[in-house]
Amino acid sequence: MQKVLIVGAGKGGSALLTILHETEMMEVVAMVDINQDAPGIALAKQLGVLTGQNWRDYISGNIDIVVDTTGDEKVFNEIREKRSKRTVIIPGSVAHITARLMEEKEALITNFKEETYKHDLIFNSTHDGMIVIDEKGYIILFNRSAERMTELNKVDALGKHIYDVISASKLPRVLHTRETELNQEMVLENGRKVISTRIPMVNENGLLMGAFAVFKDITEVVNLAEEITNLKEIQTMLEAIIQSSDEAITVVDEEGRGILINPAYTRITGLEQDEVIGKPANTDISEGESMHMQVLQTRRPVRGVRMKVGPSKKDVIVNVAPIIVDSKLKGSVGVIHDMSEIKSLTNELNRARQIIRTLEAKYSFDDIVGASEEMQFAIEQAKLGAKTPATVLLRGESGTGKELFAHAIHNASDRKYNKFVRVNCAALSESLLESELFGYEEGAFSGAKRGGKRGLFEEAHNGSIFLDEIGELSANTQAKLLRVLQEHEITRVGGTKTISINVRVIAATNVNLEKGIGKGTFREDLYYRLNRMPIHIPPLRMRKEEIPALSMHLIHKINQDYGRNVEGLTEDAVEHLKSYNWPGNVRELENVLGRAIIFMAFHETFIQAKHIQPLQNEEVAEENEMIEVSIKEQKLSTLVEEYEGRVITEILHRYDGNKTKAAKVLGISLRSLYYKLEKYNIANNSMQ
Repeated sequence: MQKVLIVGAGKGGSALLTILHETEMMEVVAMVDINQDAPGIALAKQLGVLTGQNWRDYISGNIDIVVDTTGDEKVFNEIREKRSKRTVIIPGSVAHITARLMEEKEALITNFKEETYKHDLIFNSTHDGMIVIDEKGYIILFNRSAERMTELNKVDALGKHIYDVISASKLPRVLHTRETELNQEMVLENGRKVISTRIPMVNENGLLMGAFAVFKDITEVVNLAEEITNLKEIQTMLEAIIQSSDEAITVVDEEGRGILINPAYTRITGLEQDEVIGKPANTDISEGESMHMQVLQTRRPVRGVRMKVGPSKKDVIVNVAPIIVDSKLKGSVGVIHDMSEIKSLTNELNRARQIIRTLEAKYSFDDIVGASEEMQFAIEQAKLGAKTPATVLLRGESGTGKELFAHAIHNASDRKYNKFVRVNCAALSESLLESELFGYEEGAFSGAKRGGKRGLFEEAHNGSIFLDEIGELSANTQAKLLRVLQEHEITRVGGTKTISINVRVIAATNVNLEKGIGKGTFREDLYYRLNRMPIHIPPLRMRKEEIPALSMHLIHKINQDYGRNVEGLTEDAVEHLKSYNWPGNVRELENVLGRAIIFMAFHETFIQAKHIQPLQNEEVAEENEMIEVSIKEQKLSTLVEEYEGRVITEILHRYDGNKTKAAKVLGISLRSLYYKLEKYNIANNSMQ
């Protein structure tokens, strides 16, 4: 009996415990959940199953299967690392699907047994004698009434030629003529007179399978027809069940030779009847061992076994059970489920989730990759902040993922079904930013829309607003934002009426606000309002151990964008990436990986160090380096503008288009940089 540990006592874990408790093949050793009030814990105690809060206390070498129903990828990965080599770990989704397949298989087997039982019951309980021979004339069925009428033992008759048992039999003639003989009078060797009906057995393809005879007293001719009709209906029912099932069904005899498959089996495995019937049970297996042979040896069913079958190595889950009739092993039946259908449904579900998430906030905490202590601390703080209405200030260098955290905080809060509005405070001029944030009344300024316009704070009512690069706000806008945080109300540009709002503010900055306070560019009272719950996101250079996991996550994303199938990085590529200081953080890592994949050949599946473009480890100290400008006979102002444009373009190239970093290096405000980009017509694509 296999020993099972269930991790997670929620609704799914409870249902799985109920199913496994009723089976004789598995023993649930313990149910674990950090919440001891979970419904599965109470059920486990009622069933006499051990309970606990930490799965590590129960996982050991004698645990065969661990079922993780928590849905937490981190827990799943930790269990996979701690388990012994012989322990199988099953995600909850797969476990529930497997359980459902088990139920369906057991129902099918039960139905099969019931119909077989009815079949035998009809043959043996009828008062009519019945004898069936195969196409060569050997007896394959001899019922109890036939024993009684012929005074011959069934054991002595089965397997012998009909002439050796009943020398006057006319069944061989029916094999030859293929014609039915109705109500033929006959005298048996013991002197008994019977009325016999002899019928050839021909399948739908015209193949002769044998013949059978039904004999009885003349007075029971009508009942004879009824019995035959019932028998045909049962046979048709059994055949319809097997042939119409969407689950692939395969049956072998007690020697392990194939005796039956259905159309679904051929569809999944690609094997036809002549390739399976009469062949060993392992004929269809591409990878794995024959579960039919294991069941025939142990007489115990197996469930949920993963293997690959057929020439196309189809990934499937197999349930196999023995066929035991009258305590005798007659063979085994297997039900095969195509795993590609489950994978397809899972992919469809993931795509649907991605589409839904793009409607508002795109990301959740599951999208944040980070196992380092610093990153986990930031994630835990963000999760805590999501459960409160407090203003959150995300602090960290450019490219660390501040917007990702903002999305995740919104999606984990009770505002997740309301709007999530994103604002880049540095991308808009002061006047435009103010009207966008707070809205305006009709006639507030030239070009104002008739009827005025709602601001982004009003749009985000009952939801969240993400103010990126908060350190770039002007003094006037800072004062208005302070009023929003203090009084929860706004006044439109050109208006006098206050409008109450209920908005959760998530701010982000990559600049030192404390220095801004010292220089007088940032209000101290606003700082204390924003800094109620600061979350510091560590730069990539402080958590280089996460580069492999981050790279795999980004490669999967790039594969979807570029239509590639890159599987990962080689060890030398990982070490090469770890040696770099990453001033651009995760955004720069994504750019580096994207360029590497572009330079890879389509047959290459792993990024090597040679695919990675040269990385500049030095902090760019060449900002003061002269950029040569050919001296032409032009006005000094024209030459200065040309030089300034080239300097800006070069610095943006060095920082992969990071405008905030470029503005800091150039010693100008981000708003001034945007002005110069427009002035010199420096397009975004020239910065990539």
